[in-house]
Amino acid sequence: MAGLLGTAAMTHAAEKEIVIGGSIPMSGVFAFAGIGIHAGIQDYVKIVNDAGGIEGHMLRYVPEDSGYKVDVSVAAFKKITSQNDVNFYYGDSTGFSKTINPELNRANSILMSGASFATELNDPEKFPFQFIPGPDYTEMFGIMLRYIAQEKPGAKVAFIYSDTEFGRDPIDESRKVAEDLGLSVPLEIMTPPGSVDVSTEIAKLRRARPDYAIFHGYILGPIPEFIGQARTMGMDTQFMGTFWTMDNSTVMQMKDVADGFMGVMPYRYYYDDSAPAPMLEKIREMRPEYQNVPYIQGFLSAMLYAETARRTLAAGKPLTAENMKAALNTIENFDTGGLIGVPITIRGNSIPVGRIYRADVSAGKMVPASDWIVLE
Repeated sequence: MAGLLGTAAMTHAAEKEIVIGGSIPMSGVFAFAGIGIHAGIQDYVKIVNDAGGIEGHMLRYVPEDSGYKVDVSVAAFKKITSQNDVNFYYGDSTGFSKTINPELNRANSILMSGASFATELNDPEKFPFQFIPGPDYTEMFGIMLRYIAQEKPGAKVAFIYSDTEFGRDPIDESRKVAEDLGLSVPLEIMTPPGSVDVSTEIAKLRRARPDYAIFHGYILGPIPEFIGQARTMGMDTQFMGTFWTMDNSTVMQMKDVADGFMGVMPYRYYYDDSAPAPMLEKIREMRPEYQNVPYIQGFLSAMLYAETARRTLAAGKPLTAENMKAALNTIENFDTGGLIGVPITIRGNSIPVGRIYRADVSAGKMVPASDWIVLE
């Protein structure tokens, strides 16, 4: 009898858990991001559990290294979900998010976010149980183009992007956005990702003389090559980038050519003390050394999982994916503790908000260059 009671108690305890699974790229080409994401999720889980959990449920985080490979990510998902009743899942890539989507739709038990900001995922009909913890790539362009239109009405903007699905993602839609804002796009350049010879492309850039050039679909190379050669030729084009280029440590690797480089960032940087941010202060207490922006993205994902679970349970509903997505979409004017500088509202599958930051190489920091820009 005692044995049976013990088993019943263990089962009851397991039922009172909220499980976060994750295909996390702790090794491979994306490890710099994966290590940050992993630490961010881990830390927010600890904060929630130290405060007593959510409606009597403790959070449990179950990650597996995906090496940023879709087949390994899928295998990790199958392993984690076969051994645990998973409520939330963090995916490592657009490829994984698309591949696993039919499984999420069939199961109706898991709500997922991840490292991808792909525009395609921002479709509640096709991806009803996924969300993006920030703006999608097209929304990132929209935020930058709105900033440009305000700073220099009628400006000429070049789009420079990698010959990858990631690189091409926002381009077609952003041409239209630029036009609607009264901007022109006289030049588009597509290159392989990574460091490549850009001398031919620089000649095109010099002829077009754009006021601004937006890079997308790269982490670092060939951005420093472009900026360095443009500066040597005396061009005063303002260069800008999207999220995966904009980590402070990534930009500062460009050294002197980074000075004045700008881009969009949905979150405050670890060290940003330009306004009160109690959650950033807590992060700095837990981790006194700089944490990259993937850390903030992982941390925010976990925060949104927890808030979604709290709202679903408080409404007395079971944690199905359908109920949880509906709860996520009730988030309105939500305070992230300063991780994002304005209260957030999640209407569809994304959080269309960001801020323009500029690199100050002498200070070794990205500094705010605009207010927070929210797309309606």
